[in-house]
Amino acid sequence: MKVSDFKYDLPEKLIAQHPYNKRDEARLMILDRSSKTIEDKIFRDIIDYLNPGDCLVINNTKVIPARLYGKKDTGAKIEFLLLNRIEGDYWEVMVHPGNKLKPGTTAIFGDGILKAEILDILEGGNRKVKFEYNGIFNEILDKIGVMPLPPYIKESLKEKEKYQTVYAKYDGSAAAPTAGLHFSEELLEKIKQKGIEIANVTLHVGIGTFRPVKVENIEDHNMHSEHFYIKKEEAEKINKAKREGHKIIAVGTTSCRVLESVSDENGFVKEIEGDTNIFIYPGYKFKCLDYLITNFHLPESTLIMLVASLAGKDFIMEAYKYAVKQQYKFFSFGDAMLIK
Repeated sequence: MKVSDFKYDLPEKLIAQHPYNKRDEARLMILDRSSKTIEDKIFRDIIDYLNPGDCLVINNTKVIPARLYGKKDTGAKIEFLLLNRIEGDYWEVMVHPGNKLKPGTTAIFGDGILKAEILDILEGGNRKVKFEYNGIFNEILDKIGVMPLPPYIKESLKEKEKYQTVYAKYDGSAAAPTAGLHFSEELLEKIKQKGIEIANVTLHVGIGTFRPVKVENIEDHNMHSEHFYIKKEEAEKINKAKREGHKIIAVGTTSCRVLESVSDENGFVKEIEGDTNIFIYPGYKFKCLDYLITNFHLPESTLIMLVASLAGKDFIMEAYKYAVKQQYKFFSFGDAMLIK
């Protein structure tokens, strides 16, 4: 299967530059896999497609303000993007300009409240660095860091919390699990009151989410790895719904990747922590999830391949053409889709 099979034309004006003022007022496209029909709804209508006993699986990762602007000890301007905490104060970072930051170089941020020494050049040109500071690292990041918005969002974000889900809990992501941005606290409360279980997984989203597929045959693509965990009580919520014949609804491709990485052949999951580089593309047989709530994804991306594997490639490409025609908003701050 070719990368070009997942190409579609998108007018730039349909790339959402701002989040919705009210999260659950985004538009929602319903794709019915069995009838091959498309419906247009508002996101808060999602509750009408969930039934008592179903289990909604959310990713409670929290985006850190991972973009840092600073200077070298020579005074030259530099930029860091925190990708992965290796351990303690040792991090893998993406740097710009890369050719100037050699091992032994010192970087200074926030007038010296945060310093970093370049230790090593890693595969792909990223750097291993060690940070030095006084106080609490995450508090310093909150003070001087910038939310790492995707490159297709050209405008600055005035309110950092708009790029967090309302249930974000555990620091670690370089990007938001954007399907979850549509849930308001009020909508989640209504979902609970209807008797729908909510289970948490944690997957820290890496910047590899935005990396293009650079090989023509998708089977040759090397998927990036991301760290995740499921706690015992959350696994039991999912398994209970499964045992009782209810639906498992993944909120976003990140929750989907966790579920499909850890489930057995019968769709049951267990308490586990690890890394996943699962690559889901057409031909994949889903084991755990039944429905998927997701945003509209970039052409030729691993994410559009994932949703195509659930909905069917022809149906998903038809739905994307329909979305363009109906002026849906695309990508991180855009509208949503339910594949059922």
